[in-house]
Amino acid sequence: MAAQAPLPALIRKKRDGERLEEEEIQTFVRGVTEGTVQQGQIGAMLMAIRLRGMDAAETLALTQAMAASGRTLAWPPAWRGLLVDKHSTGGVGDKVSLALAPALAACGCKVPMISGRGLGHTGGTLDKLEAIPGFRVSQSPEEMQSILERVGCCIVGQSEELAPADRVLYSLRDVTATVDSLPLITASILSKKAAERLSALVLDVKFGSAALFPTQESARELAHSLVAVGERLGIRTVAVLSRMDEPLGRCVGNSLEVLEALECLEGGGPPDLRELVIALGGLLLWQSGLAGAAEQGRERLGRALDDGSALRTFEAMLGAQGVPPATAHCLCSGTPPQRRQVLGQASVCEELPAPGGGWVQRVEALPLARVLHELGAGRARAGDPVNPRVGAELLVAAGQRLREGEPWLRLHHDGGLGAGGRRALQAALRLAAAPPRAPPPRLAEVIGTPGTPARRGDGQ
Repeated sequence: MAAQAPLPALIRKKRDGERLEEEEIQTFVRGVTEGTVQQGQIGAMLMAIRLRGMDAAETLALTQAMAASGRTLAWPPAWRGLLVDKHSTGGVGDKVSLALAPALAACGCKVPMISGRGLGHTGGTLDKLEAIPGFRVSQSPEEMQSILERVGCCIVGQSEELAPADRVLYSLRDVTATVDSLPLITASILSKKAAERLSALVLDVKFGSAALFPTQESARELAHSLVAVGERLGIRTVAVLSRMDEPLGRCVGNSLEVLEALECLEGGGPPDLRELVIALGGLLLWQSGLAGAAEQGRERLGRALDDGSALRTFEAMLGAQGVPPATAHCLCSGTPPQRRQVLGQASVCEELPAPGGGWVQRVEALPLARVLHELGAGRARAGDPVNPRVGAELLVAAGQRLREGEPWLRLHHDGGLGAGGRRALQAALRLAAAPPRAPPPRLAEVIGTPGTPARRGDGQ
């Protein structure tokens, strides 16, 4: 049988451009999970997949095998059709999950959100939440269910029990230069979502100079792969393509992004952040049958942000995940200075003056994120510590006229900013003699809009 073929033969088969059968893929994933496959062999298979690709059936089989490598979550039958999640491919200033999860829960969804940590220049949702004293991202499946029963949402890290094959493969993709393989990305993202037994999923696939995919076309290719496999897994799946050339919102850095997410949960905050939260949430409410159309879902989610119900749910989630009640209440009901005191402040807060005058065209996200990373806001490899107090606040926006010497960026750090970092930050500010054209919308495209949204009781 093909499933009994030695692994070198399977590597050779994929290396030569042949397709792998479902049993052969299961053999490979089982060996990865059980530790019977050498790291060199795993790396060889990853590279063969990266160079030769996988068709839709192979990608589905890989995703299913990785999902089945560990525990599958089980939920009460009454939650069928209501279990939703969101995944982002990573960006700069992306604090959407912090506002979206409680807003969805306030609208009646159950949101078992499994998130990740930042790596390189991109931020991680778990790092932002761990900037809050006491917040515990490690929760067992039983604890997750208890939190969902009481609050409606939780944001946690990947359990060792869920898709363990993914942890092994993910750790090797960076060192084997296979990070950008579409089948491997698709299987990595969706294996965890399949193990969650979701009813509906929305994917924020980012493109631009500070995203994994530089062009809308390349992001669209991944989005189609994710939607196709997600649907075949029985998850109502939709993807949005969003631009990531400039930071999302005004703040970058873990503590500062928590503060900005709280503004959004109060019905305010930067318009582009609110726009993306409402767009993603509206699609999920439609997919779940809690809204008759995506536009109605947007309106309902917006009301949850404006009427305080999303903020109250966020406070309840903080308490359920270990934050002391007084701390959670101060964050959600306190003044901005009180909130900053809870999260802590960097020892240095300085404003950078504009190096010249002109009209702001944009602020480049990538150089800004790289400097903050060097100052301690990010990590170079998994397990490195991060400094949650390091960050930056944009004081300008595209279309604004700026005079030389006016402050355009407020930087928070604990020392270490040299002349090279200052030059890189100043280069991120793009000025011109004339006003810019109206910027394109943050959300560029929706892929896989479901034709038949869920009815209550449908889904897994």
